[in-house]
Amino acid sequence: MGTKRHIPGWVWKLALASAAAIWGGSFVVMKDTLNAISPAWLMFVRFLLASLLVGGIFWKTLRDNLDASHVACGVMLGLAWGAAYVVQNIGLDDTTPGRNAFLTATYCVMTPFLNWVVARRRPGWGNVVAAALAIAGVGLVALGDDLSLAMSRGDWLSLAGAALFAVHIVLVARFSSAHDVMTLTVVQLVTGALVALGTALVLEAPPSLDTFANPDVWAALAYLVVLSSGVCTVLQNVGQAHVPPAQASLLLSLESVFAVVASVLFYGELVTPRLAVGFAAIFAAILVSELLGGRRR
Repeated sequence: MGTKRHIPGWVWKLALASAAAIWGGSFVVMKDTLNAISPAWLMFVRFLLASLLVGGIFWKTLRDNLDASHVACGVMLGLAWGAAYVVQNIGLDDTTPGRNAFLTATYCVMTPFLNWVVARRRPGWGNVVAAALAIAGVGLVALGDDLSLAMSRGDWLSLAGAALFAVHIVLVARFSSAHDVMTLTVVQLVTGALVALGTALVLEAPPSLDTFANPDVWAALAYLVVLSSGVCTVLQNVGQAHVPPAQASLLLSLESVFAVVASVLFYGELVTPRLAVGFAAIFAAILVSELLGGRRR
C-alpha cells in the first residue's frame, strides 16, 4: 500500500500569498472596469455571478443546511459585506488603487475595537499600538505635498468601507460557530448582490448592452468572479487549514502591498516618499494588530 504524500508547509503558504496577490491585482482590474460599468452595477454583476458559481459548487451543502437561521444570519452578513464593497468601489472611482487598498486595509485595526463594543473583549496593548500607527499612516496619506489635508471623497469612502468590513468580520465571528459557513456564504453573496442592485437602481444609470459586447469587460469579470471570488476563497480556506493563524494573517495582509505594486506597474500610480512612509505605517499597523493584537499586559 502506498503512503500518503506529505505536502510541505511552503506550498500552503504560497497558496495564501497567491490569494493576496490576486486580491491585490483586483484593485487595478476594478479601477479599469469602472470606466465601463459604474461601481454598484459592477458589484451587482460580480456578486450575482459569484453566488451562482459558489452555490453551484456547494449546492449539496446548501440543500442540507439552509433554514431560517442560516437565512437570517446570512442576510445580516450580506448587508454589511455588500455595503462595504459598494462603498469601497464607489470610493475607488475617486482615488487611486493603492490608496484605496491601504485605507481599506485599516479594517484589521478597527476590528478589535468594534469587537470590544459588541463582545466586551478588551483590545490588547498591541491593538492600541496598531491604532496609533494606522492613524499616523492615514495622516501621512491624507496630507498633500504642501502638508494641507488632501483626502478626497474616495479616500473617505475607502475608510467607511473599512469600517463596514470590520462590522462584517465581527458578525462572522458571532455566527460561524453555530452555522455552516458555506451556506452563510451563499446567502451573503445573494444578499450582497441585492444590496448592490438596490444601490445601483437609486444612484446609477444602468450600463448599456454595448458595454457587455466589450471583451475587456468580460475578461475583468472573469478575473473578479472566478479568481477573486472563487479561486481565492479555496486558496484561503485550504491554506488557513495548514498554516498557523498569525502567519496566515501576515501573508494575507500582503494584499495591500500587491495592490500598490500593481497600481504602480499597470495604472501608473506615483508613490511619493511621504505616501510610501504612510503606506509603510499602515502596513506595520496591520502586522502589529494581527501578530501582537491579542497580547495584553
